[in-house]
Amino acid sequence: MPKFFERRQLVVPGDLIAEGDYIAGENVYRENNRIYAARIGLVEYQDNRVNVVALRAFYVPKVGDTVIGTVVEVGFSGWAVDINAPYLAMLRVSEVIKRPFKPQKDELTKILDVGDLILAKIIAYDRTQPPFLGVDEPGMGKITKGQIVKITPTKIPRVIGKKGSMISMLKQETGCHIILGQNGVILVTGKSPEDEELAIMAIRKIEEESHVSGLTDRIFQMIKMEKERRRLT
Repeated sequence: MPKFFERRQLVVPGDLIAEGDYIAGENVYRENNRIYAARIGLVEYQDNRVNVVALRAFYVPKVGDTVIGTVVEVGFSGWAVDINAPYLAMLRVSEVIKRPFKPQKDELTKILDVGDLILAKIIAYDRTQPPFLGVDEPGMGKITKGQIVKITPTKIPRVIGKKGSMISMLKQETGCHIILGQNGVILVTGKSPEDEELAIMAIRKIEEESHVSGLTDRIFQMIKMEKERRRLT
């Protein structure tokens, strides 16, 4: 039963770690009798169990996920987008321009340029190619207003809360429109920068205290106290 990495060696998603009758532990996955890394991290072996200790919680793309990304490169046929994953995503021209693309006339930097933020959806992904993005749904495409806050992607469910309780409370108490990217990037748009900062403060508090029970009530009280403090100053 061969091992392809030594203990504590660094691996990235898709690396073949071991082959044979090993048990797939944390941050790995099995295909047939092979075990691959699912996260960037360090290899650990416990008896016949294979684990990867994540260095940080990068986002692992899934088809159907909503993500917020940053354009980092403009190519001949589309844009490379940083979606907080170990690999860049691609947004093809055909997903944005719904007519024949004419390189002589269509200057891509006038549509999206390096540094632009976009709201998109993962429409295709497997280990043989990068994630591909789509922007067909209403509201998707270039982001032109609001503030961005980044948290650990695995904490997004905590921001949502049970049956959406946390995110509903945040929107109601801060008056902000909040879009959650499964990649840990959140767009906050409010009536004022102060409203946006209040929502961002609450989101960061949720990330810090995600392990605490009764978190929705704690965040509600924090927002209430902060609004009162701001009223008095």
